[in-house]
Amino acid sequence: MSAPAPAAAGDDPHVLYVRFQADAPLAEDVYQGLLALLGEVTPVVEALPPDAALADVRGALRYFGRDAAGLAEIVRVRALARYGVDCTVGVAANPMLARMAAHDAPPNTPGAVRTVPGDPDAVAGFLARKPPIALPGVGAATARALCAYGLDSTERIAAAPQATLQRILGAATARRVHAWAHGIDPAPVTPNAPARAMGAEHRFDHDELDPVRRRRALLTLADELGIRLRTSGQITARLSLTVRYADRSSTTRSRTLTEPTAHTPALTAAAYALHDALGLQRARVRSVALRAEGLMGAELASHQLSFDAADDKARRAEAAADRARARFGVSAVRPAGFLRTGFLDVA
Repeated sequence: MSAPAPAAAGDDPHVLYVRFQADAPLAEDVYQGLLALLGEVTPVVEALPPDAALADVRGALRYFGRDAAGLAEIVRVRALARYGVDCTVGVAANPMLARMAAHDAPPNTPGAVRTVPGDPDAVAGFLARKPPIALPGVGAATARALCAYGLDSTERIAAAPQATLQRILGAATARRVHAWAHGIDPAPVTPNAPARAMGAEHRFDHDELDPVRRRRALLTLADELGIRLRTSGQITARLSLTVRYADRSSTTRSRTLTEPTAHTPALTAAAYALHDALGLQRARVRSVALRAEGLMGAELASHQLSFDAADDKARRAEAAADRARARFGVSAVRPAGFLRTGFLDVA
């Protein structure tokens, strides 16, 4: 089935952003089952590993005789009954607004259904006082650039002339941000299957405030993922980081790698970049998890040649360490900052 046409603000709500809530990362079979549950409501389901999905229910409204919020309640009840997993569901006219509605839920609360009405005035009211960083797709650097010019709320961005935004952000970015600030998201819900993935999590003994220990945990997780990838003859094209906080809320960010790889230093650098981009300061972190997505056979890897002798040396050392692990066990060689990890999930 082809994806429906994208919706703008002002359409009736028909997009669900479902964020599954669990104390620990979802096992792959549970996540697959939850996606299948959504598939019972609509075939237009877009997987967003590790714990979310988008669903376009426009074609299911008449069949079930309910509005989109009613279908969201059905999804919640079935997820709880079958898997013991609650979920927060954002309901809106497009994926961006649905995501924002779900993330607008107060932390440390049970799942709920939060709806943004399709009326343009209601959309404008929902967006009005939100900071630029609340718009999906607006990163920290873009938000800082906007705030430096006094555009520190979505309402002010929407009121700014597009020519002004172009001078600050450039033409392409300005067009996107201008549309988002008016509640317009041209992206459709694209049915897909979740890519094969491999994940690892470190759970701290206590709520962790120290960024150095968080980086040590990320180094350890990247090392574990690199070993598993190379041992299984796979490479990854994308890395995602999930940070879970003391109040049970979480943040997930992803990055497409420059080239698919299983090289531990490349995975570590990407993990550090994702962590640093979050700007965590006094956050009480319960756990950090890395997930390698878009796995493919290592024979498909293409390494960009470099004149960097240090990179060549690091790859030779990594190959030697892998041989030592194969002979003496996985603990034979570890990074200097290694931490003991709690959970490893492979799919």
